[in-house]
Amino acid sequence: MVDWRLRPASTADVEAVAELRAVVLRPAEGAYWLEHFYLTPELQGRGVGSAVLGRLLDRCDREGALIRLNVLQGSPARRLYERHGFTVETEAEVDVFMVRDPAPAGS
Repeated sequence: MVDWRLRPASTADVEAVAELRAVVLRPAEGAYWLEHFYLTPELQGRGVGSAVLGRLLDRCDREGALIRLNVLQGSPARRLYERHGFTVETEAEVDVFMVRDPAPAGS
């Protein structure tokens, strides 16, 4: 796995974090939408996506929040989302729309 770490944000990060939050996690209709979650190819398959997604899901579980996302038909990312508890809600020609209920408290 590639080395990565979480660190406290600094004032130099304000614009980047605000933009990231606006793009990645938008509350909508009683749920969050996970959008544009990408890793460069050299980081894929090394556990980074799972680690980052897991941290995000923990936060949503604490809030009791439903999470929705869409993934392209045939994308290997769908397996990542399924491993983390997402299920197919609907499918379209290009996209698969998935949803994940919050984990019960204490699980």
